[in-house]
Amino acid sequence: MSRLSFFLLLLLGFTACVKNNPDPSWLEVTAWTLQSNIDLSGDEGELSHNITEAWVSIDDKTIGVFQVPFKIPILKSGTCNIKIYPAIKNNGISATKKIYPFLEVYEVNQTLVQNQTLTLHPITKYKSATKFWIEDFEGINISLTDDPNTSIAHCETANENLQPFNGNLYGKVSMNSIDSLWVAYTENDIFIAKGKEAYLEIDYHNTNSLTTGLIYVSPSGVTNNINIRLNAQSPESVVWKKIYIELKELITAAPNSSSFRQSFSCYLESGQTNTEI
Repeated sequence: MSRLSFFLLLLLGFTACVKNNPDPSWLEVTAWTLQSNIDLSGDEGELSHNITEAWVSIDDKTIGVFQVPFKIPILKSGTCNIKIYPAIKNNGISATKKIYPFLEVYEVNQTLVQNQTLTLHPITKYKSATKFWIEDFEGINISLTDDPNTSIAHCETANENLQPFNGNLYGKVSMNSIDSLWVAYTENDIFIAKGKEAYLEIDYHNTNSLTTGLIYVSPSGVTNNINIRLNAQSPESVVWKKIYIELKELITAAPNSSSFRQSFSCYLESGQTNTEI
């Protein structure tokens, strides 16, 4: 008897709770569009992006982070301030979603209506204060140097099967049983203040794994710090991808008065005879 009474009480309580909930409004958010910021005068380079997430806030209350596109119920109606922050998979890891600090929030004042859907098409652009270092392989001289002491393979420019975000050229490294090792680094020393947000954005198309690193150039010497590894893609299904690699932690750990370079390295993938990056 006591078990049955408990079940009935639980059911009645649950029914009462559902009955008191108001009908929701619905918010639908489509994929992101990245636009040029005219204040940057093209300094942001080709406008490729991999903004896969949206961090949603309504009237300054966080609703959650969602993979675009999505449609969610909102237990609110009337005129609202809606902020949608562009978010990424930090370091390419699905479990580490983060608002990208260099992109502007999409903000609107709109009316939510119960049982109706408000559809938003979020647009963002790089913030005007963003500083860029870009290698797009378009110039006569590129600032990525093969290590003369260790590298066997070489980076060269190519233009086969161009995608819109490639511009006119892209960098390409061909690996084989002879050219089985590639080591390279950027030529220019870049100063980045400790504690500041810093990212490496890479568009890549690879059938060989690639390891990125951050080089400290300091009065005490030069040190290469291994960072994120980009896994090889299958030759049958390889596509262009984009990753956002966070550098802040490595920069903070650097010796004082350090400047920085990027490093890249790879060995021919095991079991393969010809691969590309």
